[in-house]
This record gives sequence, C-alpha cells and structure tokens, in this order.
Amino acid sequence: MSAVDDFLAEIHPRLVAELQALHNGDPQPRLAMWSTKDPVTLFGAGMSGRGWDQVTGIFHTIASRWSDCTDQRVELLAAGVSGDLAYTVELEHTSVSLDGVPVAPYTLRVTQVYRREDGEWKVVHRHGDQISIDQGQSLPGEASPA
Repeated sequence: MSAVDDFLAEIHPRLVAELQALHNGDPQPRLAMWSTKDPVTLFGAGMSGRGWDQVTGIFHTIASRWSDCTDQRVELLAAGVSGDLAYTVELEHTSVSLDGVPVAPYTLRVTQVYRREDGEWKVVHRHGDQISIDQGQSLPGEASPA
C-alpha cells in the first residue's frame, strides 16, 4: 500500500464516525480527531476560529444544535501525504435536523489538513463551505434557493 492508502485507511472510517456523532449531538469523536497543539484553525460553513480553545467551543456549540442524523456520507475527491502532513478534499453529504427543524439534506465542500503526532493523524485545519446557491442546496433550517 502507498502512503496515501495507509493514511486513508486510518482516516476515512474515523472521519465518517466523527461526523455521524457530531450530527447526533456528540462532539467527542471530533475533538479526539483534532490536534490540541496549536496552530489549529477552522474556517467553518457557519463559524470560524483559531486555537484549540476557540475550535473546541465551536464544536460543542454546533453539536448542541444538531440531532437526528439520518445520512452521513463522505465523498473523497482528493488526498495526499508528504512526510508528517496530509490533506483530504471531500464532499460531506448529511441529512440532519438543525435546531429541531425537520431533517433535511445538505452538502459541504471540505478541505482538511492533518499532522502526524506521535504516530497518529490529527486534524489541524478544516475549511468547509456550503455548495453555492446556484447549485441548489441550503443548510437545514435555511430557506431553499428560489
């Protein structure tokens, strides 16, 4: 297996599991996947932060708003590894309730950067954004595009 294959064999199942947990209100698997060593950064679809304290607070906040995840798929578009750094580019397809509204699907475009720490891959940066309105999707709880 190549370095990328080894990386994906470790990361992909953890990524899907942490997303499922987060969308059901549990931030712990996501927190476990992230580095606690600065610098860590988050450019989120709704909230952004820098540093472990800010990022942790954001993950707790968003987890408290989500529930009833009925679908969670990660469509990997690209990945690479160079030494102790790696990245993934993916589409995250999710069906979830936000703030108690009925479950609705949405998709985020996500790039994540990972750093190997003590032999384990940890997320150090995440940039996620909603697929643009002209592509016809909104986040749960938002008005659908006209």
